Amino acid sequence: MCFVIPSVFPIFAPMKHIRNFCIIAHIDHGKSTLADRLLERTNTIHVTEGQMLDDMDLERERGITIKSHAIQMEYERDGQKYILNLIDTPGHVDFSYEVSRSIAACEGALLVVDATQGVQAQTISNLYMAIDHDLEIIPVVNKCDMPNAMPEEVEDEIVELLGCKREEIIRASGKTGMGVDEILDAVLDRIPAPVGDEAAPLQALIFDSVFNSFRGIIAYFKIVNGSIRKGDDVVFINTGKEYNADEIGVLKMDMVPRQELHCGDVGYIVSGIKTATEVKVGDTITHVATVAQTRAIEGFEEVKPMVFAGVYPIETEDYENLRASLEKLQLNDASLTFQPESSVALGFGFRCGFLGLLHMEIVQERLDREFNMDVITTVPNVSYMVYDKQGGVKEVHNPAGMPDPTVIERIEEPYIHASVITTANYIGPIMTLCLGKRGELIRQDFISGNRVEIQFAMPLGEIVIDFYDKLKSISKGYASFDYHQSGFRPSKLVKLDILLNGEPVDALSTLTHVDNSVDFGRRMCEKLKELLPRQQFDIAIQAAIGAKIIARETVKQVRKDVTAKCYGGDVSRKRKLLEKQKRGKKRMKQIGNVQVPQKAFLAVLKLD
Repeated sequence: MCFVIPSVFPIFAPMKHIRNFCIIAHIDHGKSTLADRLLERTNTIHVTEGQMLDDMDLERERGITIKSHAIQMEYERDGQKYILNLIDTPGHVDFSYEVSRSIAACEGALLVVDATQGVQAQTISNLYMAIDHDLEIIPVVNKCDMPNAMPEEVEDEIVELLGCKREEIIRASGKTGMGVDEILDAVLDRIPAPVGDEAAPLQALIFDSVFNSFRGIIAYFKIVNGSIRKGDDVVFINTGKEYNADEIGVLKMDMVPRQELHCGDVGYIVSGIKTATEVKVGDTITHVATVAQTRAIEGFEEVKPMVFAGVYPIETEDYENLRASLEKLQLNDASLTFQPESSVALGFGFRCGFLGLLHMEIVQERLDREFNMDVITTVPNVSYMVYDKQGGVKEVHNPAGMPDPTVIERIEEPYIHASVITTANYIGPIMTLCLGKRGELIRQDFISGNRVEIQFAMPLGEIVIDFYDKLKSISKGYASFDYHQSGFRPSKLVKLDILLNGEPVDALSTLTHVDNSVDFGRRMCEKLKELLPRQQFDIAIQAAIGAKIIARETVKQVRKDVTAKCYGGDVSRKRKLLEKQKRGKKRMKQIGNVQVPQKAFLAVLKLD
């Protein structure tokens, strides 16, 4: 719960008194708590509970930031009033696209590092993203009030990473409020004001959007040039759609309407947009009258999904509802991509692209909570490039779409450049894990003291399922992981099919390396034997590569003891009853259907 403090500031602030900045950090380094202290210090709201900007139930339950959140703060120093637009960003690698969108709307960033953990992999990744956009970096060492804090050692790491002076690093605590005044002063002194031309035609970058059941789609933007007034006729350049600005305003804990927004401002626009595809993150808003002489803002990267999985409604009639739900969710999560597909086992659904397994899990959870959609998610996989013998090339996201093996010349799989930062104690187990996932060691560097960075080239398909969990387990949580895609390489991949009573279940098909296929197929069969409910007939579970069966398990039938009533007498009576039962079981097997539960589709996620 929060109480918004009414503003006593003037509605319009000149550009030189505006600062746009974001907070970037590794997951669980305290950036949301630090944001709370900034909101308190600037009298934006009275904070009554932790992580005020994490307003989703999922964010509070898991203690992580999933969605970037923009909020305007008003601050006075030396009699001068300033407008500070803050964007709190996620820290998990699966939500790095949220960070890139936030960075595109800012001129500076607070780089928050935990004083008890030091520089982590995602810290470095987010930092490089900010540097690529020429943002001014303010390093902050957070959690300095903790008894196990190591501010001196962490400052050494930051100096080595950034090349800054030690006195430029601010020591702070999100819990106690230590260093908050120094951070606000640094934001005003070090981060440049927005640069733009107030008299030029309107150019506004859309960096986020949300769906409102009553008002339609609401777009969040930052004005790069020009200004916009309520009631103006505007056009979205990339889609070419024209709208009327029914309402514009700034983003506080709630949306606050304004009559006019100027160059450098961050705000929102309500235009009664009903169709999700008409709003694209990264699009440019301008006036209809000046669209001919206005160019779209460049430099905004499109999302590149890493993991693909099929999402199917449990009830067939919910297909259109699922499409509408995914479209609305995509407005709030631009890194989600989807396209229609069909499955023999599951019917009609969608092939969705995610940034990682956690992202996939969050999307499935949000579909259930926000849209009341019961869905089945298939085994996740990555995209492959398949080259045929005629010289053609095809990108395959789904094992069911793999061409016949006789026409394939080679298959290339995506590789990543992975970075693991840990302490020297865990180098051995981590290298064993990475090499076991077909990783190739690139380099190993000691950062400072007992900390080391290990870089690997690895197949993306090897890390999308359980790699992150195993890494955290063997390092007891003292390892951080980050990666970026580095291209495709040829690989010996085979399509592994799972057959139930001789019928392939396409939703359980997967592509795997030939060296791992037999072991993987055997474990799949064993896991499915545990998960499939027993029927009135035997269920044969087989793993096959083409026509070759490489593993088999059998779920035994549920049998009634038909000879229980026979006591004494000739044995032929018992044989007759057993033969009759056997014929009935055979007929039942021919017409019986095997119901595959949702947990069976996720069985491969938990294979050891």
